[in-house]
Amino acid sequence: MDSIALMKQVIASTDKVVKGTEPSQLSLPSPCTEWTVRDVINHITGGSTMFAVCVEEGSVPDDLLGKLMAGDNLGDDFVGAWEAASSRAIAAFEAPGALDKMVKLPFGEMPAGVALNIAVFDVLTHAADIASATNQTIDDTALVETAMEVGHQMIGPDLRVPGIFDPEQPAPEGATPTARLLAFAGRKV
Repeated sequence: MDSIALMKQVIASTDKVVKGTEPSQLSLPSPCTEWTVRDVINHITGGSTMFAVCVEEGSVPDDLLGKLMAGDNLGDDFVGAWEAASSRAIAAFEAPGALDKMVKLPFGEMPAGVALNIAVFDVLTHAADIASATNQTIDDTALVETAMEVGHQMIGPDLRVPGIFDPEQPAPEGATPTARLLAFAGRKV
C-alpha cells in the first residue's frame, strides 16, 4: 500500500474516533499523560495543519508553528476543525510532486514522504489515545500493526525524549494491537 493510501486509512479511522467522542468526554484524561482528550484532538488538528503547510510551503513560519503546537486549533467545533485540517493535509500530500519535496519540520529537514510516515504513526497513535480514553476501539487491526511497523522504522533513541516519545513500555501478554501501539509510543497500558 502506498503512503497516501495508508494516511487516508489512518484519517478515516481517526475520523471515526473523533466523531465518536462526546463533547462531555473532551475533559477526560488520555493515555498521553499531560493531555486531555481535547488536548490530543487539538494536537492532531494543529499537527495536520503543520504537515500541510510544510508540504505546501516547505516549512512553517515560527509564529504559525507556535499557534499550531500551543494554541487552540479547535474553537467550538472540534470535529469540524479536525476534518478541515486532515483534509488539507491529505490534499497537500496528494499534490503532484509533493512527496519528492524537502520539508522542514520542528525536528529536522526531510523528504515529504518521510514526514508523511511520521504523520501516519503520530495520528494513529493519538487516535488510539482518544479511543482508549473514551472507551472506543480501532477495529482495523492491520492498520494498527502497519502504523506500529512505521513507528519502529521512524522512532529512534533521538525521539525517545520527554515531550516527544517516552521510552517504550511493556505491553501485557495478549494485549490488543492498539494497546501494543500505545506501549510502543511510551504509554503505560
